[in-house]
Amino acid sequence: MVELETPQIDAVFHALGDATRRHMLRDLAGGERTVSQLAEPFAMSLAAASKHIKTLENAGLIRREVRGRTHLCRLEPGPLASAHQWLGFYERFWTNRLDVLERLLREEDARKAPGDSWARDDSRKSPASREGDDQ
Repeated sequence: MVELETPQIDAVFHALGDATRRHMLRDLAGGERTVSQLAEPFAMSLAAASKHIKTLENAGLIRREVRGRTHLCRLEPGPLASAHQWLGFYERFWTNRLDVLERLLREEDARKAPGDSWARDDSRKSPASREGDDQ
């Protein structure tokens, strides 16, 4: 069973809730980047980029390594896998529910009119097409 209430899952979804941070993660999927490289597409200050990076770090989504004056960031896929597992639980739930609904609708159609249920069921015709039936 997937743990539904953990601080890490909350932090991951919070971090993923911002388009700038999602873009940074996508960039990091291509390899290590400096803070400057991550900030560049957004024309933001290094301080603003660092705040986004700190949120990603707190969620465990990236790791920052300091080499001299350069801060290198790299993607840490573990927390994304946990979030994917959490989402997968609900995907399976809704897939099963929709499969049951589809089966019930097909059974209902089959009971209403054996054969071509769409052509025989007047309740599914548009009002304009039913008017012609009265003549």
